[in-house]
Amino acid sequence: MGDFNHPNICWRDNTAEHKQSRKFLECVNDNFLLQVIEEPTRRGAMLDLILTNKEGLVGDIKLKGSLGCSDHEMVELRILRAARRTHSKLTTLGFRRADFGLFRDLLGRIPWDKALDGRGAQDRWLIFKGHLLQAQKQCIPTKRKSSKNTKRPPWMNKELLGKVKQKKVAYRGWKQGQVAWEEYRETVQAG
Repeated sequence: MGDFNHPNICWRDNTAEHKQSRKFLECVNDNFLLQVIEEPTRRGAMLDLILTNKEGLVGDIKLKGSLGCSDHEMVELRILRAARRTHSKLTTLGFRRADFGLFRDLLGRIPWDKALDGRGAQDRWLIFKGHLLQAQKQCIPTKRKSSKNTKRPPWMNKELLGKVKQKKVAYRGWKQGQVAWEEYRETVQAG
């Protein structure tokens, strides 16, 4: 939230007159942000904005008059939060179990000359992307991302974690004056 000073943006139509304001509007749209203030905050223009990435996150927005000599309106709002946390349902592609032969065959069967003939670059890209994603769904299985793998890299095994822990304990002991420098150095160099 803040004073963005783009008075020529029409938030109802999502349009702007000046180049800089159009760039700002594009940035807001590209980042999937929503502008939630609906009333003008300064001399008939909406300069103070509240941008959010989730609908229903900000509510009870009220303009409360100006503070002191300022010509900006004060904005009062409530940040709403869900009563319970939602769990992430992220999935990743399981390339280890993928059938790349079938993937190649599916994409090879498409008559690309006919499919892309007479189309512009954007249409060609959308057609190719559609076929690619369809083949991906059939050939590359997805798996749920487990929270265990997201916290540490797969190459960090139990033995390596033990060594790192030993070094941390030695470092903490040396910093607190409980372990001599030589002993700390030996522990670090041994692992």
